[in-house]
Amino acid sequence: MNEKRASLGYDFIKGFIKENPTFALAVGMCPTLAVTTSLVNGFWMGIAVIFVLTFSNVFVSLLRKVIPDEIRVPIFIILIATPVVIVELVMKAYMPAMYNILGIFVPLIVVNCIILHRAESFAHKNPILNSVMDALGSGMAFTLNLMVIGAIREFLGTGQLAIGSLVFPKAPLFEPAVVMLTPPGGFITLGVLMALLNIVVARAGKRKQTESPRG
Repeated sequence: MNEKRASLGYDFIKGFIKENPTFALAVGMCPTLAVTTSLVNGFWMGIAVIFVLTFSNVFVSLLRKVIPDEIRVPIFIILIATPVVIVELVMKAYMPAMYNILGIFVPLIVVNCIILHRAESFAHKNPILNSVMDALGSGMAFTLNLMVIGAIREFLGTGQLAIGSLVFPKAPLFEPAVVMLTPPGGFITLGVLMALLNIVVARAGKRKQTESPRG
């Protein structure tokens, strides 16, 4: 039981650092760069991905023993398309403004590399519960990535952060760098964050190697 819990815990947390979709695996780059002009955009895009990823992982895992290897990718796409349609219809009905902002990237979740990668590399080979934890961990990590990138770009590009009707601070703190709201700004932010994470992970690894002989 303890081993099973440890396995489930690892399947969840590995998506945040070791198999971080954005900073370690570098998948799902299109929505990462395209929709992260604000914190709120990143949040809702991430929520949509979590829903689709969890749904697809569950059904891929459930059907993994009956899906022929020769046609598994087309079947994965069909399984992924169902929750994507649900997300699209719900956002159109209840969040039309956000749907218009996210635009084509909502239906393009069907071919999002994160979804296909987790289906192929994990859900197709593991039980349902493990696949759920994998989806939640990877999805939440991706959402956090988008929110962090979006917050940085929004703040540097506007001098403010907006969450719904709440804007902080009321007046911009500095002269905004509008370039941060453009594609080059997205690449700059992504590159800096990726470099920082790699430095932290590398230093942690060296520290662990240094301390191991002493232990």
